[in-house]
Amino acid sequence: MASDPKHRPVYVISVAAELVDMHPQTLRLYERKGLIRPGRSNGKTRLYSERDIDHLREIRRLTQELGVNLAGVEEVMRLQHELDDLQGEFEAEIERIEGELREQQSRPKALPAPNGQLDPKDRPVYVISIAAELVDMHPQTLRLYERKQLIRPGRSSGKTRLYSERDIDHLREIRRLTQELGVNLAGVEEIMRLRHELDGAKSSLEGNVRRLQEDITDRMTRWRTLPSGSEEDQGQPGEDQPAAAGEISKGR
Repeated sequence: MASDPKHRPVYVISVAAELVDMHPQTLRLYERKGLIRPGRSNGKTRLYSERDIDHLREIRRLTQELGVNLAGVEEVMRLQHELDDLQGEFEAEIERIEGELREQQSRPKALPAPNGQLDPKDRPVYVISIAAELVDMHPQTLRLYERKQLIRPGRSSGKTRLYSERDIDHLREIRRLTQELGVNLAGVEEIMRLRHELDGAKSSLEGNVRRLQEDITDRMTRWRTLPSGSEEDQGQPGEDQPAAAGEISKGR
């Protein structure tokens, strides 16, 4: 993720504060709260990236436009940082797989079998009355949260709402945010939107990695089963030989 220009730390605190129309002391407070993560120069000077500036503007929008309290903002930014970290993990995994492919080209070996099974936590199993009982809410509250897109239950073939374990986790999180932290509904909507985005990003990462592994496995299997030829033929990659790492990365 360091190669992304938006993550390159370039702005000193005075410039960053001016860009987002805040006092430098406010930026220090947000850092202590873990809302932003500025980099450091060799001399320990805070340096803010374009991504940090985006985060600061988002904090201002949440607090000034939506009236979200600081506890709600902390939840939003924690999830945003998780998304950032997940993107970094994805890029690192792509690099790892490309490195593995290069190694396989010179010394083929079996790759682990992909696992495409559905996460049990996402299996829709609970009707609305059971889901409401599990989270100590009224069924009408669950319908309201669905209209607000805070939760997204599945449907049976007869259009009956069916809630998964992940939906139950989300409902419990909504209750914690509203009852324990006093986050308003606008803040809860932002937090749950990011939670759904994070879940989707994780699923996408796993799917992309799985497809890459399947592609590598298929290429290596075809390569190992090629009939023996001359050394000259083996030295020239054909259409059935493994592709270069760059070709795999194009499918990202």
